[in-house]
Amino acid sequence: MSDPAQVLHDFKPSKEFFIGIDSDGCVFDSMEIKHKECFTPMFVKHFHLQAVSKYAREVWDFVNLYSKTRGSNRFPALVRALNLLRERKEIQTRGVVISDTLALDEWLVRETKLGNATLANEVRNGNQGLAQVKVWSDAVNKAIEDIVHGVPPFPLFKESLDLINTQADAMVISQTPADALAREWAEHGIDKGIQVIAGQEMGTKTEHLKFAAVGKYASNKILMIGDAPGDQKAAKSNGALFYPIVPGKEETSWERFHAEALNKFFTGSFAGSYETDLIREFDGSLPENPSWK
Repeated sequence: MSDPAQVLHDFKPSKEFFIGIDSDGCVFDSMEIKHKECFTPMFVKHFHLQAVSKYAREVWDFVNLYSKTRGSNRFPALVRALNLLRERKEIQTRGVVISDTLALDEWLVRETKLGNATLANEVRNGNQGLAQVKVWSDAVNKAIEDIVHGVPPFPLFKESLDLINTQADAMVISQTPADALAREWAEHGIDKGIQVIAGQEMGTKTEHLKFAAVGKYASNKILMIGDAPGDQKAAKSNGALFYPIVPGKEETSWERFHAEALNKFFTGSFAGSYETDLIREFDGSLPENPSWK
């Protein structure tokens, strides 16, 4: 099977700067609709959480929207949600059995391209421990395709992309499936400003940046834009700069990027106290632990 990430290894710079851009919650205000209308209902349905749906929703939203694991790949997020749910007193007193994550844990250790294709391959090759996960993941994809339409980019993103394209190569770096990314970016005509769309099938965000940009651009000329700690981690583990889209302050974040941050990046004055202050604000916006603990 050919490596989906080969396109990133083969990527060649056409400009002096490189900017990686996350998609859900960063460019599109789609995190709430995707999780609350698609992921959570399928989580309740396929993991038999009907009797504790209130707590299942609270846990799923915390893991994926309102904590430091916001924006994680869906499979590690599923493990965290099931484990948090299992620990809750309300679940234990109701006698609800939470699915174990043994097969999923084992798969997560050895697979870096955490996508539907690799998952389907596992199940096809007899890994029945992941069959329920595949049914859930397929149902989520179907729900997203059915429900998530007409969600435009945040104000000033299109204008920012035009400015980005004057001096930088731009790439989507996301843990969303590639077909959903292609659909959403094309729907709003912004795919034309992007060189490559990298989804979960091409590996982690850290790998996306490493394969596409590290060693091809000066490290102070590589920037990751994102709304989740995983985006920051991808940037920092590759020695790149990070611009946060702060959850709950997305419009303000894009205004600031358009008005000053991009210019600071292009003129070499982004690193240092400016970036540190941005990250401090971002870090304070998402808690580590849930309120019920």
